Amino acid sequence: MESPLPSTPTLSTDLSPELPSTPPPSRGSHLLREIVETALLTAIVFLLVNAATGRFQIDGSSMEPNLHHDERVIVDKISYLLGAPQRGDVVVFYLDGQPKDYIKRVIGLPGETIEIANGIIYINGQLLDEPYILQSAAGALPARQLSSDEYFVMGDNRGNSQDSRSFGAVHLKNIVGRAWIIYWPPADWAIVPHHTYAAAGSS
Repeated sequence: MESPLPSTPTLSTDLSPELPSTPPPSRGSHLLREIVETALLTAIVFLLVNAATGRFQIDGSSMEPNLHHDERVIVDKISYLLGAPQRGDVVVFYLDGQPKDYIKRVIGLPGETIEIANGIIYINGQLLDEPYILQSAAGALPARQLSSDEYFVMGDNRGNSQDSRSFGAVHLKNIVGRAWIIYWPPADWAIVPHHTYAAAGSS
């Protein structure tokens, strides 16, 4: 009788060294990651807000009785990328060569003919109703037609305002944005009082 052959031992083919298990992240590293993510998100939001809005401090009384000296307003810089300024809008703009911005109300639109007689404004020959002023100021301006990118702006306090009557019409490229919210002082917090006209040239 043949004797049985001895069994051959099985050799393992897995030659990779045994790796230690990875410990879970510590609470400290998790907290650091959350702080970094929060800081980045805050920075992104800050940049977006600053790109979309501005801040402006009112200097003087030219917009009384609706806006007052030392009030601060947030300026919407997005609206006029989507549509043109309208009559009655309160806008912030700059003049070439001047170091500061200004805030006035849009009175005349591109292509319109504006005239002032005895302090009364006429747009394309029609009297303009202005419920946002307390009283008109004596003065005259010969009829002139605005070009395709010009806006005639005036302060609500007609007797104490340097505006398009003195420095001329404002070009669209010089308009920073639409005044939006009075945020300082807290007691004056409010939406800036714009006026909406039913249609261009309406009285």
